[in-house]
Amino acid sequence: MERLKRLRVYFNEMFPLIPRLCLGYIVFLEIYFIVLLNHGVTGKKLLLFDKVKGQSDLISYFIQHDVIGVIIGGFTIFSFLLWLRIADDFKDYELDCRLFASRPLPSGRVHKDDLRIFAIILIGITIFINILFMRNFIFCLILYSYGSLMAVWFFQKHKIAKSLPLALVTHNPVQIILNIYVISYAIMKYKLPIFDITNLMAIMTLYFPALIWEISRKIRAPKEETEYVTYSKLFGYKKCVDFVFVLTWLDILTNVVLVWNLNKISVVAILANTVWCSMKFIEYKKNPTKYRIVSKVERYTYIQESMMIATIVIYLIVGKI
Repeated sequence: MERLKRLRVYFNEMFPLIPRLCLGYIVFLEIYFIVLLNHGVTGKKLLLFDKVKGQSDLISYFIQHDVIGVIIGGFTIFSFLLWLRIADDFKDYELDCRLFASRPLPSGRVHKDDLRIFAIILIGITIFINILFMRNFIFCLILYSYGSLMAVWFFQKHKIAKSLPLALVTHNPVQIILNIYVISYAIMKYKLPIFDITNLMAIMTLYFPALIWEISRKIRAPKEETEYVTYSKLFGYKKCVDFVFVLTWLDILTNVVLVWNLNKISVVAILANTVWCSMKFIEYKKNPTKYRIVSKVERYTYIQESMMIATIVIYLIVGKI
């Protein structure tokens, strides 16, 4: 019981379970449906099913459309993100003891064994249900293999831990593998084309926001810098903001390509959101003490992803606009 109480403290402060579980399903369903809709798997096909003898309509639908696979897929995203959170706390333990001593792990309010045992159980369950039920389970194994390499710094901690750019280059591509896990499920389920522009854009559609956020959260005004290594400390905040600016417009390109054939109004709204964010980048370059740039990036991302989800829902209900 004491272990469970300590884990509860950890989850409350570092990884709220219900919101993150919802996030896992949002990520999965956004990529899943954006791939299906761009390949012509529309509402009628998604609702069509043949009754299975001896089963109710609901069970027949669940079987033919592999609803269990969707449930497991969303849970896998949640599970993997939770494991990365735990792995990061282990990797950064010594630094956190100096700079973030109030956090659950460095403060001793949760023990390493608590997280280690929980992570083993979590990973075991996730991989087991993927092998048992998911046709794309090989991509789950690839995802967790890459995550395992990340957790041990690709056996190059002495090099990677000392280089923020090298850590970014080696760790951030995990988001691409996460996207491929979802896309591979959609492709196998509905026998879609493997190599085309839709799948390429879908791979990138949540990679750029993750990359933009990762860089932005480590951009600070000169007087806000501490011993904690940031990109702005290495390259200067203006160059970092310029780089994020370019990434933001690359991000919008992937979104426009995916939304163009679904909803033209969404294209306009997405562009407007990007223009707003770009103006915030310009403001920040003039006065980096006005706000933390990551706060504007997070708002941009929430709006962007909300519009992508709204586009999917509207298309499923009323069709192309």
